[in-house]
Amino acid sequence: MKVLVGIKRVIDYNVRVQINREGTDVIKEGVKMSINPFDEIAVEAALRMKEAGQATEVVVVSIGPGAAQQQLRTALAMGADRATLLETDDEVQPLAAARALMNLVEKEQPGLVLLGKQAIDDDANQVGQMMAALWDKPQATFVSGLELDGGRIRAVREVDAGLETVEITLPAVVTVDLRLNEPRFVKMPDIMKAKRKPLETIAFSELGIEMPPRLESLGCEPPPSRSGGVKVDSVDALVATLKDKGVL
Repeated sequence: MKVLVGIKRVIDYNVRVQINREGTDVIKEGVKMSINPFDEIAVEAALRMKEAGQATEVVVVSIGPGAAQQQLRTALAMGADRATLLETDDEVQPLAAARALMNLVEKEQPGLVLLGKQAIDDDANQVGQMMAALWDKPQATFVSGLELDGGRIRAVREVDAGLETVEITLPAVVTVDLRLNEPRFVKMPDIMKAKRKPLETIAFSELGIEMPPRLESLGCEPPPSRSGGVKVDSVDALVATLKDKGVL
């Protein structure tokens, strides 16, 4: 079985994000970029399937600028077999990303598509669900436990009420949550080996996906500064204060 894993290039989660002067976007120049943490967990899940003999090949794909090759090389260093970059400098919104990935799915014919549940830059949480709908295949989202048994997957999902276990047939789309696994540490010899692994670049414009933006960003602003705390003398005063603030 071939596993296709989608990854996204995002600002590293350890970086303190800054807003540009115009208030139109965050500053990305000179900032450390990494694989989206949820997507890195998806890569690790695919690699563990291959090591267990449940998958024959792991292919990683990303949509973004040429610089995203760095993140693809990192995934190759983790152990992925091949990589594909759908190259574009333009913003690619969720539905366009889902259609672009579907283009690759039709080419690669994977038995399983793994994605992070969301990207930490926009928190959209839409691409996996849209892909499953376009592909007309089963899906399991927010997965924190994953077990592959022949042509079926048993997935543990994190939902508002607790944990939910579902069973779906392959081929399918699975989006993973943080508690599924801990991605492996990439060693220097693996980084050197990754330079010799195949990385194909395809111009996004060649896919024939022409879609007007469905989302408009009106601006960016930092969160408001936290105000100082207030001391109260009694429980009654605490309850009254909370009522005044609309908490109770």
